[in-house]
Amino acid sequence: MAIKKYKAIKDNTITNAFGIDLSTRATGSNMGAADILEVFSIYGSQTTSSVELSRALIEFPIDAISSDSTAGTIPTSGSVRFYLRVFNARHSEQLPENFTANVMAVSQSWQEGIGLDMETYEDKTKDSINGSNWTNRTKAAAWAKSGGDYHSSSYVSGSGKMPTYTFTFEKGNEDIDLDVTAAVEEWAYGNQQNYGFGIFLTASQEGYFSNSSGLDEGAVLQNTEGQTTSCYTKRFFSRSSEFFFKRPVLEARWDSRKIDNRGSFYYSSSLAPSEDNLNTLYFYNYIRGQLKNIPAIGTGQIFVSIYSGSANNTAPAAPKLALSKHHSTANGGVLAAGDFFVTGGYVSTGIYTASFAFTGSTSLETIYDVWYSESGATTTEYATGTIKPKSFSTPGWNQYDQYITKITNLKPKYTKEEQARFRVFARPRNHSPTIYSVASKEIENTIVPSASYEVLRMVDEKTVINNSTGSTNYHTHLSYDVSGSYFDLDMDLLEPGYLYGIKLAYHIAGQWREQEEVFKFRVEDN
Repeated sequence: MAIKKYKAIKDNTITNAFGIDLSTRATGSNMGAADILEVFSIYGSQTTSSVELSRALIEFPIDAISSDSTAGTIPTSGSVRFYLRVFNARHSEQLPENFTANVMAVSQSWQEGIGLDMETYEDKTKDSINGSNWTNRTKAAAWAKSGGDYHSSSYVSGSGKMPTYTFTFEKGNEDIDLDVTAAVEEWAYGNQQNYGFGIFLTASQEGYFSNSSGLDEGAVLQNTEGQTTSCYTKRFFSRSSEFFFKRPVLEARWDSRKIDNRGSFYYSSSLAPSEDNLNTLYFYNYIRGQLKNIPAIGTGQIFVSIYSGSANNTAPAAPKLALSKHHSTANGGVLAAGDFFVTGGYVSTGIYTASFAFTGSTSLETIYDVWYSESGATTTEYATGTIKPKSFSTPGWNQYDQYITKITNLKPKYTKEEQARFRVFARPRNHSPTIYSVASKEIENTIVPSASYEVLRMVDEKTVINNSTGSTNYHTHLSYDVSGSYFDLDMDLLEPGYLYGIKLAYHIAGQWREQEEVFKFRVEDN
């Protein structure tokens, strides 16, 4: 799993627009239970210089993000990105184009409220009715400034100053998909209190207004640098929307790939660039079916030595093989040329890894990797693996551009609580097996080094999880190990009661090629 969504816990639209009588402003109105969030600026509807504004407030469960980070459900800071996703709501009104919205951290707490009326603004925050509005953040407490209070100072990490963002809408119907990692981390790590985001037009695009004294009257926002034209209206779906995939979310994305070359281990070759000569191996320490850290190592270093085979080639045989230092010191675990061990490290609970280039004799059909630790004169061995190295070759053409693909462990139905691991079997469509291959009990699984998945809702073919081809996030890229490619999918990302399909894309000969197969499954409540 490399995606996790955190749903909004409250949202609201606040406005100083005129009511139906075009004389009384709706500064006390609340729309916290409406299924729409609205952002606009209306110029000159009451008088030649009147201004009406609308802003959206959204808050997310940052405590849950902090807890998940502590528990290891999502990576720690630096290894995960957070994206604010707010989705466009189609409507019959004029759609503005080429405008920019601010996305700014709210600096004071506020109440959501239960108002619904977005037409005549009759649902007011008053008496015992909680809720925020244009002038008040709660029924009893006012904003310091009409229209909401926001962090607007220059951002400095860890200083209590929050980052500000902008998002530009060229056509007007775009969704917001905005990297807000810096703001989320300020909240999650306790540098600043979380009160969510405000979304509203930039100062230069909100309407112009100035009274004779130049003072803020409270009912309107003074903005002498604003527009003298309207920007009406941009609407988003709120958390109350009936549409599951349209509700505002903070989406955590991270690279969870584990590239285990045990089944695709290559001898170093002058034909290959440096990064392709490097092989990465993983060691998974399963104890009673659960991944556990090795007590003597914990999160520290582990060592790997490489051996040739015994006389019958069934076990490692001394001596250790000398290894070459990889010229990129950032990527190889051999610290000096001629060393007899690779320095590996900790990945996550119970998982360790080591990377090295292998320049040994290409006559070795099998080599063995032995994982161990050292404490003084004591060496403790933990595991021995088997590797069958291959040699790079150059056929002179791209051999395969299309594959036959199958998800071997696909079930017809999953529950929302499941986190499924999908195993992918692939072979070239035009594969011509040798006599040896035909005689083998198992068909060889081809590992596609770079592959990505997406998920569709089949009833309307809506893409509900986008693949990350062309991205640097790799949050939907497949991992692989000796058994082939695989990926994890948290079913809580999907709305129950629907049939979904998985589509795969492979990076072949410098291009992403979508594969033909669609693998279908349903998600149900318990």
